Amino acid sequence: MNLKKYLVLIFMGLNFAGFAQNTASVSISNDSKLTISKYIYGQFAEHLGHGIYGGFWVDKSLPVEKQDRIRLDVVNALKKIKIPSLRWPGGCFADEYHWRDGIGPAEQRPRMVNTNWGGVTEDNSFGTHEFLELCGLLGCEPYFAANVGSGTVEEMSKWIEYVNSNSTSTVVQMRVQNGHPDPYKVTFWGIGNESWGCGGNMTPEFYSDQFKRYASFAKNYPGAPLKKIASGPNSDDYNWTDVIMKNIPGWMMWGISLHYYTVPSGNWSHKGSATSFTESEYFGTMVQCLKMEELVTKHSAIMDKYDPDKKVSLVVDEWGVWTDVEPGTNPGFLFQQNSLRDALIAATNLNIFNNHCDRVRGAALAQTINVLQSLILTDKDKMLLTPTYHIFDMYKVHQDAKYLPIQLTVPDYVVDGKKIPAINVSASQDASGKVHISLVNLDLHNNITISTSLKDIQWKTVTGQILTSANITDINTFDHPDKLHPENFKGAKKDGDNLVVVMPAKSAVTLELE
Repeated sequence: MNLKKYLVLIFMGLNFAGFAQNTASVSISNDSKLTISKYIYGQFAEHLGHGIYGGFWVDKSLPVEKQDRIRLDVVNALKKIKIPSLRWPGGCFADEYHWRDGIGPAEQRPRMVNTNWGGVTEDNSFGTHEFLELCGLLGCEPYFAANVGSGTVEEMSKWIEYVNSNSTSTVVQMRVQNGHPDPYKVTFWGIGNESWGCGGNMTPEFYSDQFKRYASFAKNYPGAPLKKIASGPNSDDYNWTDVIMKNIPGWMMWGISLHYYTVPSGNWSHKGSATSFTESEYFGTMVQCLKMEELVTKHSAIMDKYDPDKKVSLVVDEWGVWTDVEPGTNPGFLFQQNSLRDALIAATNLNIFNNHCDRVRGAALAQTINVLQSLILTDKDKMLLTPTYHIFDMYKVHQDAKYLPIQLTVPDYVVDGKKIPAINVSASQDASGKVHISLVNLDLHNNITISTSLKDIQWKTVTGQILTSANITDINTFDHPDKLHPENFKGAKKDGDNLVVVMPAKSAVTLELE
């Protein structure tokens, strides 16, 4: 073989190798009767830092549009992405919160120390009525976390009566006197929070007995059948899930929670920066993020053992990236910036939840405003939407849509000899017949061509939106609030019966086929 032919063959081989590494195949089927619950797209607002105070609930003198002290530009932004539920008042704060302190005339409400988050004074000006007014403005369902750690069965039982009963009891008359004659009909109730940790450092055996006791006195009132959610495991504590599922009858609980945070370094002492990280650190973060797939799969398998009909929901009601706080901010306030990396984390987690919708029927991003992986950041009268917000905007099309099963073969993203799947996907079909496909490319360098087969799905046109930026560390700031925002995507086309998508590096895309 002469040198010229040899070089040509090498060149062709390199091209073929490069082509093989940068292509993926996806097959989407219409063979499903499952629905992606809208509650997967829930949010979380705790009395922590500037999440409530300075976030939702602002000073009367702040020059922004308000109803009472509820900030309406924030409300309108969240209405746009159709948040289905809002979890409150915690978090760890829930197990030191006593609801009677947060009702009645604001000036008469007792003050307390928020011992979990910065030791600041909590004036209780934002309480039950204010939260439920907020949920009314948002058009979302409230999700209460009841105090099991430092509270009593009577306290929780009376809180439920206060918000849900239409009787003439003394407790209900208190609600009427406080300005709300009609019951609120709140159905989502968490029975404690992180009972394995800040909620009481309980064993699963002790907590399961406590749950049965508390749940027995969590009564249904007309029009408000309760969805009781047990405090579930921390991350990969599979024994906790096993004991809870074994000891608590399925009919007593609507769901069991799961808490897992993506900590970039995997080390809680030095979690890593929100805005300054290398590719190696980015890769490590994505390894931590993708662990959610393993956790959901393994906890679901344990639940299947006791609940083969999948009547009990898995509710991932705390998730998101948790980094070191921004320099110069109160370490107890958990304020962090939000980059393109975090948007890809959000999109990847939502794809995982969508694909496990047989068991995952609820979730709550931590947290909505100014805390951890926020949707919104505020600074006095200024407000910006984070890259994570835009992911929820792009993904809202999956809420209560028919789940479409996916099979995929994807290339690896390799850094320092380690590898993860470069592409993740979820898909659904809405009530009008439109198909939505959400794709994420985690690879920082390579565009990936995806050939997609859609079995038994008729479609003619494809449109889409993309979220990406020049750098994985790019963020929105108050000086440049729109640096990252969704744009029209032109990289998808029909090729016979197939869909061909060229996914840019470090991007998230949602397509609409009709």
